[in-house]
Amino acid sequence: MKVIRTEQVPKQPATSSLFTGGPVTLQPIVTQQMRKYFGMSLVNFSKGARTKLHSHTSDQVLLVTAGTGIVATEQEELVVRVGDIIYIPVGEKHWHGATKDSEFSHIYVVSAGNETTELED
Repeated sequence: MKVIRTEQVPKQPATSSLFTGGPVTLQPIVTQQMRKYFGMSLVNFSKGARTKLHSHTSDQVLLVTAGTGIVATEQEELVVRVGDIIYIPVGEKHWHGATKDSEFSHIYVVSAGNETTELED
């Protein structure tokens, strides 16, 4: 068993072109050895920052840990808050990020080998 204290995990700038609208940091939660089973990181969005529209080759689960955010598909936008858990099925086009008035953090969980496809320039 291992306890991970997210406040002790160093924040790394997110350099992926997937992010837009402001600074985003990542805090990898799982070790390289654990990544053969699943991927998991804490993602921290500054006010107004978000992902671009994208999809995944695995299901994705988001667990909101701080602030207020938006999770959206092509059909709807939902406001999410601390404690909310969002399930995004494989292949669903979506984006997620902070509202303009709040920073936002979530933990994401995906299957090992997940690939993300950007669908927005």
